[in-house]
Amino acid sequence: MIIEEITLFTANIVEQRQFYKSTLGFEIVEDTTNRIAFKVGYSVLAFQYKEETKPSHLAFNIPYNAIYDALKWLRDRTEAIQYNNEAVTDFTSWKAKAIYFYDADRNILEFIARERIDIESDVAFTPRAIIGISEMAIATASIEKVYNHINTIKPISIFDGDFDRFCALGDDVGLFIIIDKTKKKWYPTMDIAYTSDFIIKGDYNFRFINGEIKEIS
Repeated sequence: MIIEEITLFTANIVEQRQFYKSTLGFEIVEDTTNRIAFKVGYSVLAFQYKEETKPSHLAFNIPYNAIYDALKWLRDRTEAIQYNNEAVTDFTSWKAKAIYFYDADRNILEFIARERIDIESDVAFTPRAIIGISEMAIATASIEKVYNHINTIKPISIFDGDFDRFCALGDDVGLFIIIDKTKKKWYPTMDIAYTSDFIIKGDYNFRFINGEIKEIS
């Protein structure tokens, strides 16, 4: 599943511009008073102004051999989130390793290196090494309802999990990470999972607003 663009909402455009441009060094591709967007591999990550927002979670695919280089790069710029005193999570069954950090809105961001994508890098890690957006999270009280709606837009396979607490839809290239917010918190921070608004474009095109999916062309 290809994710071409994710738009999140923020009440802090200035702070998010500072974080992604100055702290992380992401390339700006759009910059207005109410919206800013950054190039992340073949994807675009945008932030649009909204007075009230809730934090969310998304991930970026990076080359499989770059995870520890990316961790060093990240620690030079911001704090890496640890779980059980470890900064790198080994998702053995997914054949992937991941590191996590917050942005200015406390969105939980993730660099994930997947063996099955089989892309390696022979240069030092920079934002240019990011392959693209690989995961968009959805917190809901009904995983099955969200799955059924996405599946009516276009059939999608279950990558991992079930309709109880956690379900990943898609493939290694792109995933929806759906959790039941009444039963599960975000890993690895254990933050409360809020239902957060976003807009996605790519193989699936819809707005997720107030917990409801609204298709867009």
